[in-house]
Amino acid sequence: MSDPMNHDARWAQLHERLGEFERRLLDGFAMAPEQWAARLGERTRQWACAEQAEAAQDQLEVLSFILSNERYAIGSEHVAQVLPLNQYTPLPGTPAYVLGIVNVRGRIVSVLDLRVLFELPIGGLAERSFLLVLHSAEMEFGLLIDRVLGVAQISRETLQGAPANLSGVRANYLLGVTCEQCTVLDGARLLGDPNLRVLADD
Repeated sequence: MSDPMNHDARWAQLHERLGEFERRLLDGFAMAPEQWAARLGERTRQWACAEQAEAAQDQLEVLSFILSNERYAIGSEHVAQVLPLNQYTPLPGTPAYVLGIVNVRGRIVSVLDLRVLFELPIGGLAERSFLLVLHSAEMEFGLLIDRVLGVAQISRETLQGAPANLSGVRANYLLGVTCEQCTVLDGARLLGDPNLRVLADD
């Protein structure tokens, strides 16, 4: 049989807790209007910052360009510079996809021809070709491109996998394909591939 005194004590304790909870609620609702506005404003700013941070993580800034009449892009964090390719020096004894070497502000940089590497149609150099220099802590080289389109923001979530007709070497360096059929290359994978290292000090 339960002790009536303990039963009453538990009820008294429960009423005390409910009373404390009620006092806290009243204290909160008794907050001055300007305090409420400040608190709501701070919460709104926190939510906005969280949404912006999430959106920034989903976005990828890329440099898009034309190569053999196809549209490509690569993460801008891998791009060191873009400049006209006026002339280059062929390098004997190198793979067919190595166009040659150029002097970029005192640095000797190898130039890769993605048309050969990706088995794209080759119609000779354009009248005004460009050199897209990629750089990482371990490697630096240039890519021959036909034309620069500019910098754009794309959503990582919208990137699709390789289409059925895309295979071989090109698929190995693929990050994804946009809905506009722009092939986004994986810059980190390109720069991290030791097979693309041409110069010992590159």
